[in-house]
Amino acid sequence: MVQGRPSTTGFGWPPGLRPGPRLVVVLVLLAACLASALAVITASHLTREQYGRLQQLEREQQQLQTEWGQLLLEESAWSSPARIERLAMERLEMRLPDVDEVEVIRP
Repeated sequence: MVQGRPSTTGFGWPPGLRPGPRLVVVLVLLAACLASALAVITASHLTREQYGRLQQLEREQQQLQTEWGQLLLEESAWSSPARIERLAMERLEMRLPDVDEVEVIRP
């Protein structure tokens, strides 16, 4: 032992102040508690972000569903048989053939 320096054992702790096993357990539990709290905070934050994204996507889905319905209505209007027949008569000057203009071919 050197004069003027107190004797230390393990990790530089003075002999009377060495941490006991209870202190070590308490410090480990405190660190685990803090780590758990940070994990809960992070998980809550990520959950809120994902929920906001889900709501945004649901709004977008509803908007696209509405647009799809409108497009189906427009398609049915453009492809109605009456409209096609009218356009064929007006633009292409097509008409139904008379009875004497029809020829039936049998195999």
